[in-house]
Amino acid sequence: MEQRHLGRTGLRVSRIGLGTLSWGRDTGEHEAAELVKAFWDAGGTLVDTADVYGGGEAEYLLGQLLERLVPRRDLVIATKAGSVADPDPERRFDGSRGHLLSALDASLARLGTDYVDLWQVHAFDSRTPLEETLQALDIAVTTGRARYVGVANFCGWQLAKAATWQLAAPGTRARLAATQMEYSLLQRGVEREVLPAARDLGVGLLPSSPLGRGVLTGKYRHGIPADSRGASDHLAPFVEPYLDEAAQRIVEAVATAADGLAVTPTQVALAWVRDRPGVAAPVVGARTAQQLRAALSVEGLTLPDEICRALDDVSAPVHRYPDQDWSTL
Repeated sequence: MEQRHLGRTGLRVSRIGLGTLSWGRDTGEHEAAELVKAFWDAGGTLVDTADVYGGGEAEYLLGQLLERLVPRRDLVIATKAGSVADPDPERRFDGSRGHLLSALDASLARLGTDYVDLWQVHAFDSRTPLEETLQALDIAVTTGRARYVGVANFCGWQLAKAATWQLAAPGTRARLAATQMEYSLLQRGVEREVLPAARDLGVGLLPSSPLGRGVLTGKYRHGIPADSRGASDHLAPFVEPYLDEAAQRIVEAVATAADGLAVTPTQVALAWVRDRPGVAAPVVGARTAQQLRAALSVEGLTLPDEICRALDDVSAPVHRYPDQDWSTL
């Protein structure tokens, strides 16, 4: 699999990443082992997790597979910290230095490793000064617990402020290597401000849910399969927003393109987001090794320009003032 630099850094990652959101909850050790082995066999390196996935079980499962199944040095391990289990929506994120560094130590223990290749702040905490949150990233790098750092779910101004602070503040600061955000043909909101900021500041984008939460595979075209996330009690609300008429038009366009190219809708949707400017590696969260292999088969596919333009048009988000050139409005 082709390797790409993550942002404006020397870290190289496979241009498709493996996500572990369902590990420890819907995905057990046997299935996780099959996923990692299939990913590694295909040349994949970037495995993304978080301290809250499966209540910590995702990190623990991944740690059990390191060395026993895949050499640690062959993988780029990325994890996240900052999300907390709290029923109060205003307390769902903790970006304090104390919480983040404690969470990192706990992640390293579960993963059974001395360092992670990429450590990311899971979300913006408006109650903690941003410079304090970023100081935790600096400490993680200077102490060797993280090789590179990034953020996730930061909006445009938050990302720009954080990345600029790391580049401009006095002292030794760890520049942001990556930002992780949802991005697909069904969700192009990052194109408003996040992606332009990331490209300008040399931050690589790691798209999550690049298959539109599974909808772009076409599996929901004629109903909700019984074994799908859309039929799951805890994941149905995650899928439901992308089952409306607007999404259906995009899904049909992807299916038409796939038929014309003699490939699958999964390959078309994944190739589109993988090759968008500024994207480093879409993170795919497959449930089975068979699904993962089907996604990884996109490696040899590059969409023709006319197909890309057609998909761009059918999925185009409405960006008006001030995103457009205001002089033409």
